[in-house]
Amino acid sequence: MASKVDSNLMSKMTEEEKKITGQDHPVKGGPTAQAQKHANQPLNSEVIRDITKGEEKITGNPNPTRSGPTSTAQSILTRSGNAQTTSNTPGNQQENHSGILDSSTISKVTDAEKKITGDDQPARGGPTARAQQHSGEAITSEALHDITEGEKKLTGGERVKGGPTSTAQSELAKSRS
Repeated sequence: MASKVDSNLMSKMTEEEKKITGQDHPVKGGPTAQAQKHANQPLNSEVIRDITKGEEKITGNPNPTRSGPTSTAQSILTRSGNAQTTSNTPGNQQENHSGILDSSTISKVTDAEKKITGDDQPARGGPTARAQQHSGEAITSEALHDITEGEKKLTGGERVKGGPTSTAQSELAKSRS
């Protein structure tokens, strides 16, 4: 079941925003305000992108904060079952390889990152955070470069076979076949 931008999500956004700002009320143009613009709409990459812009407004950092509003929304989006399936029968799954950094692709980048770090939470400035900066955009050389920079941050400068960058490149290749 896909998640919606509802009062539950807004509450979580406000809670995470408070942790950053120390204020009881959401900041104008911040992540909660950005999420509110999409009230009662499906939670998707466009909403995540707006929340990220709002978070950047309050932190001054283009990279989402660990366990912050963007990470929280991305986590909800990932857990909401956005993998497109035709039924629950094994082997009858139809994946969408759009060539876009959508929730499905970012989730795969996150899984590849977890294999490197062993941590369930994406690293600040890591490949998932870098991919989220391009959420909803086509997988371009710029996006791949940013994911690679995030991957190198985790590994000390090396790319990993089957790692986050390779995962994004694979999704791009599948979209073209």
